[in-house]
Amino acid sequence: MSSIVLLVIGVTAFISGYRIYSRYIARRIYQLDPDFVTPAHEFEDGVDFVPTNRHVLFGHHFTSVAGAAPIVGPAIAVIWGWLPAFLWVVVGTVFAGAVHDFGTLWISTRHKGNSIGTLAESIVGDRARVLFLLLIFFLLLMVNAVFAVIIANLFMANPGAVLPVWGSLVVALVVGFLIYRTGAGILIPSLAALAILYALIWMGQYAPFTLPDFLGLGPTSAQLATAAGDPAVAAAAAARDGQRVGWIVILFAYTFVASVLPVWLLLQPRDYVNGHQLFVALGIIGVGVIVANPQVVAPAVNTHLPADAPGWFPLLFITIACGAISGFHGLVASGTTSKQLDRESDARYVGYGGALGEGALALTSILATTAGFALYVGIDGWHAHYGSWAAASTGATTAFVNGVGVLAEGIGIPHRVATIFAAVVVISFAATTLDTSVRLQRYIIAELGVEYRLKLIQNRWVATFIAVASCALLALGLDRGAGGMRLWPLFGTTNQLLAGLSLLVLTLFLFKLGRRVWVTAIPMAFLLVMTTWAMVLNLVRFATSDQVLLATVGGAIFVLELWLLFEGAAAVRRLMVGRDSSPSPPVP
Repeated sequence: MSSIVLLVIGVTAFISGYRIYSRYIARRIYQLDPDFVTPAHEFEDGVDFVPTNRHVLFGHHFTSVAGAAPIVGPAIAVIWGWLPAFLWVVVGTVFAGAVHDFGTLWISTRHKGNSIGTLAESIVGDRARVLFLLLIFFLLLMVNAVFAVIIANLFMANPGAVLPVWGSLVVALVVGFLIYRTGAGILIPSLAALAILYALIWMGQYAPFTLPDFLGLGPTSAQLATAAGDPAVAAAAAARDGQRVGWIVILFAYTFVASVLPVWLLLQPRDYVNGHQLFVALGIIGVGVIVANPQVVAPAVNTHLPADAPGWFPLLFITIACGAISGFHGLVASGTTSKQLDRESDARYVGYGGALGEGALALTSILATTAGFALYVGIDGWHAHYGSWAAASTGATTAFVNGVGVLAEGIGIPHRVATIFAAVVVISFAATTLDTSVRLQRYIIAELGVEYRLKLIQNRWVATFIAVASCALLALGLDRGAGGMRLWPLFGTTNQLLAGLSLLVLTLFLFKLGRRVWVTAIPMAFLLVMTTWAMVLNLVRFATSDQVLLATVGGAIFVLELWLLFEGAAAVRRLMVGRDSSPSPPVP
């Protein structure tokens, strides 16, 4: 199979979805009003509520949702073959993910910038709000813990990426100051920042940085056993643990600061610059595919799965947890993006368009891992890499980075620079997601403080500390950070579950307004069935393999899911009974 064919089909579907389907939804379903006073104007405070140019806001939203997940999920899922992953990314993005992101942004804007969890109370029922907030808290806890581990591992594997990643933060602060304090335009400073970033990427190959093992951790019993009596090997493994722990601590210290700063100072300019970077990355990968035209070596459907690999149905739909549809996107849309939306009519461009950008990233992950990576390691090396489910899971970012490196090398970029570039792309967007997610978790903790009248945790500094500390404890408590990726199965399930429940809230609201609900109801029903099915399968597997942490946390999430579904069914019954006896309410 030619990689060019898959690229053309995917891009054509995304463009058609935006030009045709999103326009229909904007006009007939959500009925966007360009004169509606958005929360950014109504509650402008210069910290969280800030009216923002739609291109800058697109950069924030796009890069906040386009973290490591749309890369990792597809890079794992291709073990089942390229066809299921490709179809779910393309079809799921156009008809489910983009509709979800667009809708959660719109409904939050119509409700004073409230999060999707808060909206559950007025739309679903009184108990739904707390249940939703608890589910969101669990998801954000896992997102932050997993992404911190991913970034730490990438820094360790790609020391040349350290300089450009941290240097870009300084550049972003300068850009934010120029735009908002000196009145400079947006485009020129951001392009200059992008040029500086690429200069730092080039310099990174000559200035790699490896974090010293300040902790001096000794080898664990597992490491000693794996080393087969070789103390040097065990000591090296312990040193890597120490470096990982150090990076995780540094990352959470950074996210504490980043998540309490005004959005205009770091969040917006960094995300805008990263948005340009992602478009350049997608362009380089696309051109690399066209020039090199590497063949997709993975089978369309893998009928010879490794012994430890589960079947693809229904687990495909939670493994690709982003890139098709993601509940985390709804948290960003209703948590930070809705507070910065200048005009309601911008919601289509930012929400639907941002989801398509993430779908494009997931598509390039499929191409990079099934074609580019195979060109790098050879067909035998590719089959060896995907020779087990464990290897595919732990080596997902490695396959992507090296695959992108080969594709970029095909258009004249040195492989060493290209791999640093690919690592910077993954790290930058994972870090963007990380500090946005911590900011969202701060909102959730503050909302729980309001719910239970705990004034202390309503303070943004205290709420942020609780968010950072809980995530750091979870990340570091699993084999010194090395076991953080064990949370990935729960992340995927919880993430997709939240997307289905967010679509439930959106569907109920449209039903109240007397509008067509099939646009949101169909993907909602599909996603809730697949997610519930996958959750049951995972819980059985966790219980039978003595994975106590995953079984305990997964069981708690499953109970929350069933309770919320019950609340949703009760809300539907109330609406059906009262629909004929009362007029449709006005849109708030």
